[in-house]
Amino acid sequence: MELLKDDSGMSTVEYAIGTLAVAAFAAGLYALLSSDWMQNVLQGLIQRALSSV
Repeated sequence: MELLKDDSGMSTVEYAIGTLAVAAFAAGLYALLSSDWMQNVLQGLIQRALSSV
């Protein structure tokens, strides 16, 4: 039971899981932003913004 009271490694595990979660989110965001659909949406927004000036 003494082993369960020692949580000295908990922060390292939490940081590792947090880092993996952020890396997975970044990969998903990159995949979304680099898709053809999103590039067409962003290009259309920019063209509309510049044509209204």
